[in-house]
Amino acid sequence: MSIEITMLVWSAALAWLQILPYAAGRNGAWTSAQLFGNRDDPPTDTGWVGRALRAHKNMLESLPIFAALVLAAQVTNHTNHLTAVGAELFFWARLAYAVIYIAGIPYVRTAAWFAGVVGMALIFFQVV
Repeated sequence: MSIEITMLVWSAALAWLQILPYAAGRNGAWTSAQLFGNRDDPPTDTGWVGRALRAHKNMLESLPIFAALVLAAQVTNHTNHLTAVGAELFFWARLAYAVIYIAGIPYVRTAAWFAGVVGMALIFFQVV
């Protein structure tokens, strides 16, 4: 399996695992009725729980773009050192982003997000 596909799989695993922090936080903050109800009017997630939820949503916004780029590079045989570096950069930047965001560290969070964008750009410019 190529490094690009490996990083795509690990990125999918990261997106899946990012559910756990805010789910655990909600278990401590929401009532049983809120947890098991229809969530028509859910309570606001605040503090680190809200940050964990927003980090997860941001990953879900980025993952389809990353997946499309990795798959396009694979299908068109445009994988090379830069696509491998881009895929690794995306994964590690997104992992750092999640940890930094949940911890509530401003500015560094933005730098980690931007590093993930650079990773996607490295792949994009090898495909086009």
